[in-house]
Amino acid sequence: MDTQLLVDQACSKIGALGSAFYFTPETVGVGKSLGLNGFTFYFLGRGGVLGDVEAPVITSAFGYWNPELITKSWESAREKMAPRDAGRRYMQCAHDLGRSKFAGVADLAGFCAAAEAVNNAADPSGLALYAGTAAEPLADDLPGRAMQLITVLREFRGSAHLVAVLASGVAPKIAHYIKRPDMYKTFGWGEDAPQVTDADRAHLAAADTTTDRMVTSAFGVLDDDGAKALLAGLDNIEAALKG
Repeated sequence: MDTQLLVDQACSKIGALGSAFYFTPETVGVGKSLGLNGFTFYFLGRGGVLGDVEAPVITSAFGYWNPELITKSWESAREKMAPRDAGRRYMQCAHDLGRSKFAGVADLAGFCAAAEAVNNAADPSGLALYAGTAAEPLADDLPGRAMQLITVLREFRGSAHLVAVLASGVAPKIAHYIKRPDMYKTFGWGEDAPQVTDADRAHLAAADTTTDRMVTSAFGVLDDDGAKALLAGLDNIEAALKG
């Protein structure tokens, strides 16, 4: 299979599926049991792989969020729980979602083997959030492992895309508004839309191309059978999450 076609088809699904556990009632419930609300558990859990760092470190890794929102959420959350502990508990929520949904998914072993091959081939240089997430031990069971690998690969492309956006000269908050204007306020940027130019849109399109170039070599390690196993697994997992 052509690697670019594989990247096009796989990454769009990975981007959507990898965050599926973030704000489920089950994940939010775990956060509440730890004294954290859905938002603060998200920041401390997802960013906790970076350790007990200052808020600007989390801001640099997350990229698209208003720094004031991150600072408030991160500092209040880490007063209640150690970030590394929260990061591991957050990943357990991913495992739990996989275990609850993927038991009947066909050939999870083939999917996990393909996804793990991509992850092992990925270069983490400059991709702090991906590197931290990828360093976590993989779940032993296939359903938990499958969900974790999707989450890890989501951070791979997401971290690469942030680097590409910065290299393009587009401010991350502008890039976020272009891609997801409905989420602009949620990310802490207020009610007023920013000014977006045609040049911003062109540069962001170029950043998408750069992102693909950054991740292509990792996906390129898969032969045709591996590529088919990855895509079939993503399709089946998508269906299981909708079911």
